Order: sequence, then structure tokens, then C-alpha cells
Amino acid sequence: MKKIMITGATGGLGSEVVRQLKAKQPAANISILVRNPENETVKAFTSQGINVQQGSYDDYQSLVQAFQGIEVLYFVSGNDILARAQQHENVINAAKEAGVQHILYTSTVRKDESATAPLYPVVGTHVQTENLIKASGMKFTLLRHNLYAEVVPLFLGAQVAETKTVYLPAGTGKTAFVARTDFAAAAANILSQPELHENKIYELNGAEQISFEEIGTIIATAIGAPVQYVSPDVNDYATTMKEAGLPEEVTAMLSMFGQAIANTEFDQQSDDLVQLLGRQPQSVQTFIQQAYSK
Repeated sequence: MKKIMITGATGGLGSEVVRQLKAKQPAANISILVRNPENETVKAFTSQGINVQQGSYDDYQSLVQAFQGIEVLYFVSGNDILARAQQHENVINAAKEAGVQHILYTSTVRKDESATAPLYPVVGTHVQTENLIKASGMKFTLLRHNLYAEVVPLFLGAQVAETKTVYLPAGTGKTAFVARTDFAAAAANILSQPELHENKIYELNGAEQISFEEIGTIIATAIGAPVQYVSPDVNDYATTMKEAGLPEEVTAMLSMFGQAIANTEFDQQSDDLVQLLGRQPQSVQTFIQQAYSK
């Protein structure tokens, strides 16, 4: 059995991958990379026999040391958009120096990689990282994720039940959302037999393509009241969000993703996720109903 390391292990995705992998592999084969060993999630994993290595994407030498003896690395992309190009390069170079044989990287689906694309600040780094991994000489598995179903309440806020309005500049664009637990289940399955997935690229999309207008209808059913969908001009959206007290950087992020959805960046279809799971993924309709039910 191969020695596996999971980065981002205190985050929502990484911690779920650890939990699901532990059901398939002995804990002694699993290591996690963390910045803070005193984190409560880390303590819980340590008590289960999982190996903990301290390191940071910003600290190259800490990565080289942490990756010693690791054969397969599950590399969760960084969430600092401005810093992650260098961070990702650090991870890839350190993995190669430490002798890692195989990298799984959490990338993103996309249609437009041009510098004028709404999501270029996000997509550009993923493209660069994928290219660095391919050029490294290590075996790779690129996991191109569609949007998490969990971003629906994040994008819309908790006030939807009060305002009865879905307000996002997403036009009529559709998204093949995937619940985080399904992304993690697919990763755990791959990590259990990584040799079957060497030098593969998977497009991980949900089974349903759904618009925010349709999401409004689902929320309406969940809360038992009509919900309208409004897709404003991006300038009107920025003004409204500022008046509501939302920080400018958050508004910019929401607007960026809204425009990308409108441009059908996430209106993707593939059966890769079904094949990796061996079943259908969770219905986004079920997820949204559960998230907004009284």
C-alpha cells in the first residue's frame, strides 16, 4: 500500500477526504499536511493514528521535509488567489525534490482560459499549475471540479428566506453543482487505487445542470413562499451590495463567479464523477432543499 499525504486537511474538502479514505486504508498509510498541529480537527485525526506533518505552501523547506517518504500527494489548491501561483510552484517543486511519485490536484472545469474571461484570476492559476505538474515528470491525476453545491447559500446569503429574492448577476447560465462529500468520495476511491488513474484528467460535474432561476424555485418550495430571481447588471449589483454593507472584495468575488456562470463556464456535462463514484452523485435539488428547509 502506498504512503499518501493529503494537504488542506483542516478544510472542508481535505478533512472529508481524510475521513473517507480512512474507511478504505489503514491510518498508518495516511499523512496530512497542516499549518497548525493544535487545530482540533488535527488532534482528532492524530488520535485516530493518522500521521501529521507541519508545513506551509509559503515555506518551501517545510514542504520538502513534510513530503519525505510520501508516494502519492493529494494537493488541494490554495485559497489565496494573489499568492497561490508561487505557493503551487513551491508544492510541486518540493514534491519532486522529496521523491513524490504521483500528484492529484484539485483544479477547475472551464471553457474560456483567455485573459479576458471573468474567472481568469482563478482559472489562470489552475492552468499554470496543471502545466507545471505535467512538466514535472511526476505521474498526475487532474481533478477538474465544477462548483461546490455549498456555494449556493454562500452566494445568496442567509437572507433569501426573508427577502424572497435570489439576487446574482448569473443570467440564464447553468451549473453542474457537486456536493463536497461527492468530490471527497471520488478522491478517496482514486487514492485507494492510484495506479489506475495515472496521467488522467477528470471533469467532475454533477448530473444536473441548473440555473439560479431554477434554484429560486427550489428554495421557494423549501420555504413555502414565492421567490423571485433577479439577475442585475454588474454595476447595479456592486451598488446594491455596497449599500447592504458587503465588503468590496466579497462583492467582486461574487460578481466574478456570477458572470462566469452567465457565460456558461460551469454548464458542463461528463460522466467522470459517476464512473469514479460507482453511483449517481447527490442531487443538487436535494442539497438545496435541505439547506433551506425550515
